Amino acid sequence: MDRFQKVYKQGRGFTSKTEIWVDTQTGVNYLWHHDGYAGGLTVLLDENGKPVVTKI
Repeated sequence: MDRFQKVYKQGRGFTSKTEIWVDTQTGVNYLWHHDGYAGGLTVLLDENGKPVVTKI
């Protein structure tokens, strides 16, 4: 089983994409976004500023 699983994808062709990935060992959700040649990855936070965790 892969360590990370993509659970959400939204985007416009090849230029811009937003994805949510879940760490299958910890359940922590990560937000990945890229546009053109730039991109970033961050922990997805809830309304209280705590990491979003999916039950595995």
